[in-house]
Order: sequence, then structure tokens, then C-alpha cells
Amino acid sequence: MAVLAELYSIPENPVPPGANVIAIPTEDRLMLRVAYWHPAGRTSRGTVCLLQGRAEFIEKYFEVIAELLDRGFSVVAFDWRGQGRSARSLPNEKKGHIEDFSYYHRDFRAVDEAILQPLMPKPHFALAHSMGGAIALDMAGRNLLSFDRVVAIAPMMKIAFLKASGVASFLTSTLAALGFTKAFVPFGNGISVSTKPFAGNRLSSDPGRYQRISEVANALGTGAIGSPTVGWMRAAFGQMETLNDPKFLHLIKVPFLLMTAGSDPVCDSRATERAAIHIKNCRALALPLARHEILTEQDNVRQAFWAAFDAFIPGEQ
Repeated sequence: MAVLAELYSIPENPVPPGANVIAIPTEDRLMLRVAYWHPAGRTSRGTVCLLQGRAEFIEKYFEVIAELLDRGFSVVAFDWRGQGRSARSLPNEKKGHIEDFSYYHRDFRAVDEAILQPLMPKPHFALAHSMGGAIALDMAGRNLLSFDRVVAIAPMMKIAFLKASGVASFLTSTLAALGFTKAFVPFGNGISVSTKPFAGNRLSSDPGRYQRISEVANALGTGAIGSPTVGWMRAAFGQMETLNDPKFLHLIKVPFLLMTAGSDPVCDSRATERAAIHIKNCRALALPLARHEILTEQDNVRQAFWAAFDAFIPGEQ
């Protein structure tokens, strides 16, 4: 995939004004699409970096970016390798393939070195969702994270809809050993979850925001990827095993706010609540009416989210 340094706009989802969009290389020479903004007409209060969930893209966060700019923050957003308009490692662009989550560390380092450190005002914060939350927790435990504080929404600690996760993990490892690492998971395909019907969806109870994101995903085409590959799923199980180890969680020193969705059918909120007990400087908050994507939920849920965010960020510096 050619990485284009541009953002896609539709009338219902315009690009926030003042966007700077570039493509930057990682250490293993994959190109990432990155965008950054500064608040207009005021001194920045610091920078918030958005860490996406799996299969997401910068355009999905335009509303959030505008809200952060209104709060006086500079913003950095980027597409992880294998999704959005960043480069792919497989010919099929609908496959967001990866074989180890440490490759995402390379993506963050590239953004940190090329954008965050030289260009963006401090202090630096992260707003991470789902897979992005798992990556932030993992990097924090390894002392690889450069943020002053992190808000992690519905972090991927355990998959809620996999009731027999041990069996699923064994099956995934078996398929990988048989040479199916780059194949879609069983029953998977190239259809983006963001384009599926609203009825019965696991992501949001807000039909207007859901429809808007669906239209954006359709406009992006192959930028909105489909199901995970066997290799991605095997790597995810390994990542979640690490994050459920209390000894690892005790290593995290960065202050975290872990926000769970009380009606989350994707990531297990109980696993996140258990993890919060073992992180030294951590607050946990449940939003009982929310599904997995708190930031695309109904206004009352989002208002509760922003109240918690504003109480935690920027914090005492």
C-alpha cells in the first residue's frame, strides 16, 4: 500500500482545521501515516497522542481531536502498521497482520522520535483505546513509554466474547504451527467491523455516530481492514497473558486511568479492574452504560468520559 500523507473527509466528518499530515518510516522501513495539530490562537497545554485500537484509523477520531483542540491540547494521531493508511506487511491490504506486538513498539518509537519529541509541546499524554491500551500498558511495564500520564479506554486485557480463551489460544497456536499464520482467523474475512449493520453491533449504542464511522470506513476502502490474521491473534493472546501477570503490572510506574465499559462485549472489563489493583499509580472508572467504543457512544456516556479525562489530564506536573 502506498502511504499517502492525506486525510479523508466526508461532510459528516470533516478534518479538524490545522492538520499537518506526513508519512514517516519505522526502523524496519515501514511507512506510517501521522497527523498532528496545535490549538488555534492559544498556548498549548501539552500534547495528547492517540493510540488506536485494532482496525481503526485516524479519521475515526476527528470528533475527539476537535474536542481535545478545544481543550487547548496539541494532538498527534497515527495509524499503526497494517491498518488505516499505514503500510502493510502482506499483499492483501485488508489483512492487518502482525506476528509480535513488539512491532508496534517500533511504530511508537518512530512517532516519538520524529514527531512527539522534536515538534510537540510538553507535557505529553496518551489517550489509548483497546489494543492501543494494551500496547501502552506493555510499553509502560518495560519502561519504554515517554508519556506523563495515560488514559486507557477498554484496554485489551482479555477478549470477552471468547468464553473458552484457552481453547481459542491453543487453536490459534496450532493453526500458526501448521503454516496458517498469514491467513484470516477461522470464519474471518476482509469486511471491516465498522461497516457491519448497526443492529446487534458490539461497539456503540449511538446510531448516528455508528453510521458516520461506517461511511468513513467505506470512504477509506482498504484502509478499513477486516478480521485479524492467525498471526495477529496468536500475538494478541501472548500480549494479554503478559498483561494479566501481577508481577509485570507492578513494574508500571506511569500514572494510568483505566476506563471500562460496563456493557463491553469485546474486552473483559473484569480483567481490567483486576489489573488496576496491581498498578501502583492507577485509577479505575467504569461507565456502566457504554459498549466497547466509549468515544463513539451516546452523549451522556461521552460526557462522563470527558469529565473523568479532565479530572486526570493534565494532572499535577
